[in-house]
Amino acid sequence: MSRNYKFHNQERLYFVTFTVVRWIDVFTRREYKDILVDSLKFCIENKGLELYAWVIMSNHVHLIIGTKSKPIGGILRDIKRHTSKTITKAINENMQESRRDWMLWFFEREGTQNPNNETYQFWQQDESHPIELWSSEVMDQKLAYIHNNPVVAGWVDEPEHYLYSSARDYAGGKGLIDIILFV
Repeated sequence: MSRNYKFHNQERLYFVTFTVVRWIDVFTRREYKDILVDSLKFCIENKGLELYAWVIMSNHVHLIIGTKSKPIGGILRDIKRHTSKTITKAINENMQESRRDWMLWFFEREGTQNPNNETYQFWQQDESHPIELWSSEVMDQKLAYIHNNPVVAGWVDEPEHYLYSSARDYAGGKGLIDIILFV
């Protein structure tokens, strides 16, 4: 597991980010985002992941997460391992993917530089470390940051209009993933 994934207090919530290698815009297709959504749902239902906020951008993901059971670093490792293999396979099998060969070439090239990989490196290895959310002010700041990402990117006018985010849950609607709302 990456040296950056250090969760010192399992009782706390964390803001985490994972980024696609070379910031490649993989999540421009719905089917790739849905793989990540399904993986998060699986970990909520089967591994004790507590998801408080999330957004999938074109080349990175932000989450606010916690757990009361299994170590959070192990859950994230499993999410990244599963999504890496499944998304790479989906790209490889997608005949409509115009950038397929280019993306797979990059993932394979990055994978050769990591001895822990079988073939491909999908997620960036050296990324920002988890940030422990120690106060309600920090939680509110990270929540606003997550939900405003699609607005800042120019994809939507209001955070709750973006489907691949928990913003609509916080606006009183129902999003794609069952989350735990901050009170």
